[in-house]
Amino acid sequence: MDLLYTDEQLMFRDTLTRFAETELAPDRVARANADGFDAATKAKLVEMGLMGIMMPEEDGGQGGSLMDAVIAIRAVALSCPRSADVVQAGNFGAIRTFSEFATLAQKERWLPGLLSGETLMSVGMSEPEAGSAVTELTTTATPDGDGYRLNGTKVFGTHSGTADLILCYCRFGPGVSGIGSVMLERGMDGFTAGPPIRYMNGESWSQLYFDNVYVPPENVLLGPGGFKKQISGFNVERLGNSSRAVSVGRLAFNVAREHALERRQFGRPLAEFQGIQWKFAEMAVKLDAAELLLERAVVNAGDGLPSGYDTAMAKLACNEAGHFAADQALQVMGALGFGEDHIVQYCLRRTRGWMIAGGTTEILKNRVAEEVFGRRFSQRPPKAGAGA
Repeated sequence: MDLLYTDEQLMFRDTLTRFAETELAPDRVARANADGFDAATKAKLVEMGLMGIMMPEEDGGQGGSLMDAVIAIRAVALSCPRSADVVQAGNFGAIRTFSEFATLAQKERWLPGLLSGETLMSVGMSEPEAGSAVTELTTTATPDGDGYRLNGTKVFGTHSGTADLILCYCRFGPGVSGIGSVMLERGMDGFTAGPPIRYMNGESWSQLYFDNVYVPPENVLLGPGGFKKQISGFNVERLGNSSRAVSVGRLAFNVAREHALERRQFGRPLAEFQGIQWKFAEMAVKLDAAELLLERAVVNAGDGLPSGYDTAMAKLACNEAGHFAADQALQVMGALGFGEDHIVQYCLRRTRGWMIAGGTTEILKNRVAEEVFGRRFSQRPPKAGAGA
């Protein structure tokens, strides 16, 4: 896959790999078990230029490409999964949709803090009755003078309990064409958050409540008709998810490989048992194949946003390969890998979560099937009398 990279990108990857192995890998288990993220490590990542990699320099970014950002997040995730979360938030998360569609005034207002790591943004998309069926959201923005009044609730958002900004999907009117988004700042009147709820990977989220929150016109990101643009930006977030999933799976693979070479049972290294060899062969094939699909999605995107089909293929392959590799690696490690003092069990928990976050593997399969058959398959029941 090195053939896909320029000489500058190869140097960038090698530099980041050395940095991650030296500065991040030694404390990765402690970061994995911590509730928050330490400011010192975040500062190192900011200093390395790992925030806003694919944003224009005039916006305060690095002026790089999507490929540069993928190289960066993979290099970091391969040594420290938790540190890769910072790279995700600064490049692939809600910040990517924001930077793509925000006005100049909105960028000047919020991007400096986001790119310095001082401000954290979360996306408010899922609702109690609108998960995979995201277009069924009911959070409404009703006109009030020049602005809007927001009412509704959001669930399951990464960093939602602590984020300073929420990129909130909302309904300005009926149908898909009525969906857009607004920027919410914590502390707005009527904007409250419920208690934190922990995921099995150690992260937490809080339910967000909007009770007649006034949203001034300058906080509207995309008005009615903005849904398709938001989803196109969300495809970049999915590639960040994909990059971390396959790289964290690869980390588990690498750790288990070293263990299999050193651990002896019945007078032989584990690597000499065929049952162990086959596990690694299967892991290697799945990981390599997933990485190629990820690279394809990035290359095909060119200077724009990745396509829905390429993104679905990459995320599906990377999610499944990463989780498979982490699961098999833990089996090879045995009780040693199962303890909270080891990184492999954390790799398993993290890769399992990515099979849900950002679009479940089942939804991704639906998207791939639509491309295979050249038609859209609605998941909703047929209307009464249809086909009669």
